[in-house]
Amino acid sequence: MSSTFEHVTLGQRVLFGSAKAAENLATEVARFGAKRVMVIASKFESHAAAEVASGIEVALHYDDVVPHVPIEKAKKARTAAVEHKIDLLVCVGGGSTTGLAKAIAMTSGLPIVAVPTTYAGSEATNVWGLTQAAHKTTGIDDKVLPATVIYDATLTLSLPADLSVASGLNALAHCVDSMWGPRADPINQALAAEGIRALNAGLPLIKLDPQGLAGREQALYGAYLAAVAFASAGSGMHHKICHVLGGTWNMPHAQTHATVLPYVLAFNAPKAPEAAARIATAFGTDEAVVGLNNLRTVLDAPKALMDYGFTEENIPDAVDLILPVIPASNPRKPSAENLSELLRAATAGTTPEL
Repeated sequence: MSSTFEHVTLGQRVLFGSAKAAENLATEVARFGAKRVMVIASKFESHAAAEVASGIEVALHYDDVVPHVPIEKAKKARTAAVEHKIDLLVCVGGGSTTGLAKAIAMTSGLPIVAVPTTYAGSEATNVWGLTQAAHKTTGIDDKVLPATVIYDATLTLSLPADLSVASGLNALAHCVDSMWGPRADPINQALAAEGIRALNAGLPLIKLDPQGLAGREQALYGAYLAAVAFASAGSGMHHKICHVLGGTWNMPHAQTHATVLPYVLAFNAPKAPEAAARIATAFGTDEAVVGLNNLRTVLDAPKALMDYGFTEENIPDAVDLILPVIPASNPRKPSAENLSELLRAATAGTTPEL
């Protein structure tokens, strides 16, 4: 562990309570003194959003939400916020919904109250992402950090078990990347380890009992810790791979993360023994990769990129795009050869081992 480091904690209010989202949102709208609220939710989440917003006045319900936040969609939403004289953004949904709210906040400076319905974690970071011409760009801006996050496990009950698994493994990927991200430090590593422990405990419970709250509360707690750690540590090799695959080949976000994660862990773990040991301890196993593989087996997790439309023929292009953006701090030096090997295994879905 390094005894010399710089750590920045992002300032954010978190309200956690099952079946309390509507009550907590009304409190926050009053606290902000907001008069013109824009509620952003996809058509799929519109019913949940209506319930969450039942105690407030809404100036604009906005549902033009798509994954990876295309720049045209961002511009359209920004215009709508200006035209309706919005003074507070409320987003109810997963990472795509939060991402659209962030795109509006980036140019307007409007505060965001985020109400997540998945385990994406975007709500706890100052990271934004926009896609233009099949190229996803990400950046950091404190203006996009939601001022308040309202967690309510009952809102995740509509997320089917298989999507909950993929979304939860996406959160787990935030934890693992935080162990060796560009700004990894002992504080975000501790948060990430606890996030792994909580997700490892919560996700199997969701698989076993999708309508039970115990597992979903654990998963939400773990997802929050994952996001806080990730916001501090920064985007590592895993996320660079997934952003390229998602933005270029329009692959489903959570499933791509869930699939790629074990291959990156197996790639880096031998060169990062301290981090690997912490990950293994959080899983309750002797080896980090064994712990992750065990969890993935229990969850029947997504296994192969080819199941989501990625092919062997895409690998050379993917390597060209990914290699330049992997941080220099990555524990193992990536090359065109070893990155191609990683992607071949992830495409086919062969079980990764050390």
